[in-house]
Amino acid sequence: MPEDSTSVDGSLPVEIDISIEAGDWPAEASLARLVDRAVAAAFAETGAAGHSELSIVFSDDAHIRTLNAGWRGKDKPTNVLSFPAFPHVKDGPLPPMLGDIVLAAETVAREAALEDKPVENHITHLVIHGLLHLMGYDHETDTEAEAMEAVERAALARLAIPDPYA
Repeated sequence: MPEDSTSVDGSLPVEIDISIEAGDWPAEASLARLVDRAVAAAFAETGAAGHSELSIVFSDDAHIRTLNAGWRGKDKPTNVLSFPAFPHVKDGPLPPMLGDIVLAAETVAREAALEDKPVENHITHLVIHGLLHLMGYDHETDTEAEAMEAVERAALARLAIPDPYA
């Protein structure tokens, strides 16, 4: 598959490499637009500054299950995984490479159907969620989860996407 080495309009402070490895996903041009909008909204909410690179891999449940088992010890598919290239402190300057975000087609589609929302909205949410992990956010404690979800909600609201936690 061809790859997009920068944002669609070139205005983001991050170069984005998109690859579709497996799974039933929207067209690459549609994914690129979703990713650009998601990244722009997350950056607007966090105030992140600097220049960095980001890789987003659109894959399937089989691949993400292998990654989840190997890296997190959980032998099951999940919707999104984030792999930071460098340690990043929330609200700190961006590292030269943020890292990788991997999404699983079947899980994403199943969750969107169960929650009765457009798959594009769910993809956008998961890209924001994955990106926030790369930017130092987490949800291991209730306090961390509330802070991360607040940024997700605000970024999604910028895109007129309903609150996924409502």
